This record gives sequence, C-alpha cells and structure tokens, in this order.
Amino acid sequence: MKKIYSVKFKVILCLLLAILFLSCATSGAIQAEEFFAIGMAYYDLGNYREAERWLIRARQSDRTVVASEYNLGRIAFETGRYGDAARYFEGILVRDPLNVMALRAAAYSRIMNGDLSRADTIYRRVLTLVPESADDGYNHALVLYSMNRFSESEAVLNRYPHALDENPANILLLARVQKAQEKVEAVDSYAKWLSISAEPGAGELNEYAQALEAGGFFARAIEQYQAAVNTLSEGTDLERRAAIRFDLARLYLSADPDNPMGMSELETAVSEGFSDTSLLEILLRDLRIRSENRDEIRRILEQLQGRR
Repeated sequence: MKKIYSVKFKVILCLLLAILFLSCATSGAIQAEEFFAIGMAYYDLGNYREAERWLIRARQSDRTVVASEYNLGRIAFETGRYGDAARYFEGILVRDPLNVMALRAAAYSRIMNGDLSRADTIYRRVLTLVPESADDGYNHALVLYSMNRFSESEAVLNRYPHALDENPANILLLARVQKAQEKVEAVDSYAKWLSISAEPGAGELNEYAQALEAGGFFARAIEQYQAAVNTLSEGTDLERRAAIRFDLARLYLSADPDNPMGMSELETAVSEGFSDTSLLEILLRDLRIRSENRDEIRRILEQLQGRR
C-alpha cells in the first residue's frame, strides 16, 4: 500500500512541477513536451478526461504527435471507444506505416469494434514486418477463425510449429479449426491440448467429446462428456450441465443402445433443466435407438411440450 501511495505522490509531484513550469514560462517558450508530460501524468492518475485534453494539445507539435496519438488511442480503448482508438492508431500509420506497435494496437481495436475484415488486413501487414511472431500469427488465425475462414486459419497456425508444440492456446485453436472442417486430426490436437492444459474447462472438454464422437471414438467420447459434466458445479452451472448430460445421453442411446445409462442420463438432464424439444425430436428420428427407449423419449417430449 505504501508503494502505491509513493507512486501516486511522484506522479502528482511531476504534474505540479509541469504546471508550475508552464505558469512561469512565456507563451512563446511553452513546449509540446510539457503538454505531453502533463497529459501522461493525468493518464497515470487515471484521469482520462484531463489526460485527453492535454494530449490533444501536445499532438500539435511534430515532436510529440506520434506519442500523443498513441496514448490518445490507449485512452479511447480503455474507455470502450474502440472505433476512435482504431482511428488514432491508424493515424499514426499514415505517418509511420512500419510502426508495428501501432499496427498491433489498430488490429486489436478493430477486433473489439467488430471489424474483423479490417483486423485481418492489418494483421497481414504486421506479419509481413515480423513474420516470426507466433503471437501475432495466433491473433491473425483467431480473426480468421471468427470469420469462418477455417482453412486459412489452420494454414497460419501451421507456420509456427514451435508454438503448436508448447502453447495450449495455439493448440486449442488448431483443434477448433480442424473440428470446424470435420477433420479427424482434431482428435489428436484436442488430446495434445488436454495433455498440457492446466485447468481444462467444461466447454473445451465438451468440444473434445464432440470431436471424438464425430471420429467414431464413442467410448472415449463418453469419458470426455462425463469429465465435462463433472467440471461444472451443481449450482451455478446447472443449465450447462443439463445440456452436456443430454449429449452424453444421446451418445449412449445411439451408440450403445443396450446400456441403461442412456435413459438414466436423459432423465437426469431433464431434471436439471434440459428442455430443448427440437433436439429430442431429432433424437426420436435416430433409427439406432431401441423402441422401448424411443417410447420413453416420446413420453418426456410430450411432458415438456405440455409445460409450455
């Protein structure tokens, strides 16, 4: 706590000295550097409104325009004005098109603003300048994945094999783009991710189970669906638990129709809040399900429809 107060005291002292200098100087001697110093002192104090006011004045000078624009962009970003942030960062690029820091900031601002197409274009520029950057490669691949350009996303990730050997985020994204393309390789990628992931979440385990199921690895898929259920708490995550339990029940009922766990899991899912009648209707049309189980599913469906 003393250290925090010490830092704040130093910032305030710098601010007071800068203002004192300006008050003593003649108008012709006032330099943009002092405006910038005051703006950054306010920025460090978290007073973004005052910081913005002084940085706007500081950017009138060629000597401080780039630093001022960059920090105005930071303020806009931190206050949720992502479009303004992108325009500040892209303004720097007009003067300095090779400024990698501004390119990265502009790309991330475009992501936050929902302009993925523009973010894609900017990341291509970044990777032309720093092609070895696995972090920028991951971000670009993530943008492409979000645009449903899965094969392109996979191609970008494969340029960084070292990151795919040790970085869980990169490996998980690779698994997802492979799964989206219905590639059986997704199973191995999810398994690799799981082997080095510190705390796998229910959502990721559920994805892995879906990939295993799509690949025909039913026993392993059941294990992962169950692991996903066990990861979620019985209180706050009840709805998600119910949805995953339904997937588990569906797989038991279709892939192992003689196993009584199928109906047991389905009844548990419904008791925990599962109520998607459209999925139950699809399940009823699965010819692999035994007739007596189909009768029970129809009864559950009618009960849920009667509640509406």
